[in-house]
Amino acid sequence: MAGTLFITGNTAADKLLNTNADALLIGMLLDQQVPMEWAFNGPSTLKARLGHLDPKRIAAMDVEEFVSICCEKPAIHRFPGSMGKRIHAVCEALVADYKGNAVNIWKGVDDADEVYRRLRALPGYGEEKSKIFIAILGKSQGVELAGWRETAGKFGDETPRSVADVHDEASLGKVREWKKAQKAAKKDKQDRPV
Repeated sequence: MAGTLFITGNTAADKLLNTNADALLIGMLLDQQVPMEWAFNGPSTLKARLGHLDPKRIAAMDVEEFVSICCEKPAIHRFPGSMGKRIHAVCEALVADYKGNAVNIWKGVDDADEVYRRLRALPGYGEEKSKIFIAILGKSQGVELAGWRETAGKFGDETPRSVADVHDEASLGKVREWKKAQKAAKKDKQDRPV
């Protein structure tokens, strides 16, 4: 992996996201109820605290011990306790189903629908989060899955609507403007009324 995602404002944190599938998966997991930059900086923060970002080692940790690391100041999320448990659960799933490496969710798979199904089975990965992750793989990570734009739905189009569309400062600004306009129009990220 060597992607082009530009989101945290921290070169090292962005590099981690673009070169480490586990970091990218955890960053997307954290992307809710906090600014995108905060969510996607979480993997870098965890790596600094743990000295690694190895799902096998995280899954082997006592969940409460791991959560306490997530809660250290500055916390990795607005809700570090629940999100820490969710990260731990995702790491357990990666160990159980993907040899402890997120890249195995899509490596050797050429069908976007299959990758979507695998993402949806992960703790904390709902419909929208899974679609956005498919779009991230296709738009910024060079992962070519057959039918990814269709599987990603609205997130596969050219409208700057999510983190999948952020590759520099200008595109980050466009996504922020679009989200603000959607909020004013009382629509969600998929153009549905809220």
